[in-house]
Amino acid sequence: MAEMLIKNREVCIDLAKAESEDEVIEILEREGYWVDPSAWIDFGYNENNFSTIGNQQSSPDAALVEKIINSVDALLMRGCMEKGINPLNTEKAPTSIYAALEDFFCIYSGRLTNLQVSERNELAENIKLIATGSRSKPCYTIIDEGEGQTPNKMPDTFLSLNKSNKLRIPFVQGKFNMGGTGVLQFCGVHNVQLIISKRNPLILKEDDRFVDDSSTYWGFTVVRRFDPSGEVRSSVYKYLAPSRKILRFEADELPLAPTSSDAYGMPVTGGAFIKLYDYQMSASLRTNILFDLYNRLSLLMPEIALPVRMYERRDYTGHTLETTLTGLNIRIEEDKRSNVEEGFPTSAVIHFESLELPVKLVAFKEGQDKKYTTKEGILFAINGQTHGYAEKTFFKKKSVGMAYIADSILVIVDCSKIPGRAREDLFMNSRDRLRKGEVYKKLMGELEELISNHAGLRELKDKRRRELLDRKSEDDEPIVEAIEKVMKKSPTLNKLFIQGKKITNPVNPTGGKDKTKFEGKEFPTYFMLEKEYPKENPRNVEEMRRCRIKYKTDARNDYFSRESHSGEISLFLNREEYTDFQMNLWNGYGTLNVSLPKTASKGMSYTLSLEVSDPTQTEPFSSEFTLEVIQKTEHGKGEKGKRKPPSERDKKDSDKSPEGLALPNIIEVRKDEWGIYNHDEETALEVRDAGVDGYDFFINMDNIYLQTEKVAKKNSVDTIERQYKYGLVLLGLGLLNGIENKNENEDYTVEDIQAISSYIAPFLIPTIDSLHESVNDASH
Repeated sequence: MAEMLIKNREVCIDLAKAESEDEVIEILEREGYWVDPSAWIDFGYNENNFSTIGNQQSSPDAALVEKIINSVDALLMRGCMEKGINPLNTEKAPTSIYAALEDFFCIYSGRLTNLQVSERNELAENIKLIATGSRSKPCYTIIDEGEGQTPNKMPDTFLSLNKSNKLRIPFVQGKFNMGGTGVLQFCGVHNVQLIISKRNPLILKEDDRFVDDSSTYWGFTVVRRFDPSGEVRSSVYKYLAPSRKILRFEADELPLAPTSSDAYGMPVTGGAFIKLYDYQMSASLRTNILFDLYNRLSLLMPEIALPVRMYERRDYTGHTLETTLTGLNIRIEEDKRSNVEEGFPTSAVIHFESLELPVKLVAFKEGQDKKYTTKEGILFAINGQTHGYAEKTFFKKKSVGMAYIADSILVIVDCSKIPGRAREDLFMNSRDRLRKGEVYKKLMGELEELISNHAGLRELKDKRRRELLDRKSEDDEPIVEAIEKVMKKSPTLNKLFIQGKKITNPVNPTGGKDKTKFEGKEFPTYFMLEKEYPKENPRNVEEMRRCRIKYKTDARNDYFSRESHSGEISLFLNREEYTDFQMNLWNGYGTLNVSLPKTASKGMSYTLSLEVSDPTQTEPFSSEFTLEVIQKTEHGKGEKGKRKPPSERDKKDSDKSPEGLALPNIIEVRKDEWGIYNHDEETALEVRDAGVDGYDFFINMDNIYLQTEKVAKKNSVDTIERQYKYGLVLLGLGLLNGIENKNENEDYTVEDIQAISSYIAPFLIPTIDSLHESVNDASH
């Protein structure tokens, strides 16, 4: 027996130090386990487990996050047990992750922002993420000093499915008991994963060995995938358990933690060691772990509960090959001066249908967003972990109107307070995707309202657009005249656009005056109505429309969304709490956006009172105002957002300047400017929606197909460029006409014009030439 235990220890260490799936298979073949079907047990005791395990995270990075979150949970569980508290004791156990972090790790308010850098680094030694193996086929190891499991308990914890292990523990993330199985399909060819664990000695009791005779042992197993065969029609995941028992051995410690220069050597005394072999991480994330993967994990865990120490131990060199992962919010705060626009991050709160959602809005300086995000525009997070996202294209929607700063915006929606049913309706169990049902649609509608009307974002959008247009001074009168000639012959375009009207650069939203820099206070000294609306002089609000009420305050912009000591807001309608409103802050002003009850009709009045509080106040800031409902009126638009034609307006309206879409600004882009405009050699036409200012057309004059035509016809360069430019502008106008008149169930947008024009660009000039020749031939 003693020899077997010693042998098991050697096999365990060999597996831990193996740096490829092939090495693992070689070791298991050597021991006679790989080809012995009796040595393997169905994962979760379920031969149909592929239906569950195969339906987890859709990307390898999101699956890796689940492993890290499991380690965070294990640390929280250990902290609870060290205090002698049963995690299931609803009277003594913490009721939230933040309370647990404060109780067990002395983190004030449970927020890592309240720790010094040195304190975060020290705390991070409890959870380690190490990259080993090769650059093309990396191995990732997660080591935690959490509660750990005994060999006898591993089948019911690490190797179980759909059990309620954490379901009734409020201070942990994991609820669905998938065992972090999402990583398996990304592990090599055979989906091999190693699990080593030992019950943490810090929480062992003297009599534990009488309850569990494996309480002082290390246990280890390998998980692998068996392909479909015979009557078994789907793959099956199994784990190594010869004689139906997890392999085990006794040892005080194992030399498996990284040293300052090597992947192994420092002692591990308990907790868990999990290794993923030949992990199929996307190519862009296989680089040095301290760069791209660090950035990606920060995005997927914007407010991670506990820090993680990351080690690069492949054949990379550098000043340092380790760092601490603390989440996106801390990264943004630490880099704010150089990477974030002044005044941001700023905060808002959305309330609808009894849901409360704090929102953080970040605007990066031009080009700096690439350090933090790729295509993600809105993150939906629960307890600091991203559970889904919306792409940046959301900001380019006409109803949002932020095309000029779409790449620079990041919105983080904290969904931690969403109750169970709504959370289930919004998020998939895999915790990396959204269910696009009614809750999602209503939430996106609220975000659309918030972002499109946010004063800070609108100022930044106008500033960026003005700067971009100021870079160009070309006189495009010839092309305007050419287009107007075409429009005179086209009733369709004539209705859509206003002849003779050309967009000019937007005016300075500050009226040409420099604004005094706003210096907000961490805790406001006032939060008051900008204008009073008493019962005898109420604010009018039309039926079925939102009402915006302005407040003055000296609160910092991040007051409602910051990680620590954030402000709380409550609204009462006729003395009862009301939950259909938004509040956002920007440079000394708060904007309250209220939707009245659907039953509100002409003549009804409502008294609303707002309360704002934070931990420093003994009494909340309180204000009261009255709204009176008036009849809904149309505001110059017909169906589908189209402006009414003059025949449908009264004479007073017809005296105003004509409505419709103004002719676009037409800006030529050259190769040395591609980086500014995010263009490449195949880009032809980009159309940006400037909201009330119409559209701006950016034409890539160094398009590869245009250059090819110019080389072939050196004597007609000017003509070819005009054909190309005029053709693209008319194409863009035609596509805009289609978009303006599209059906509600059609989802193509202005952004699609760029792709369409790039597809057409190779054929544009040859087609124009052919048509010209055909016309000439016919005339003769």
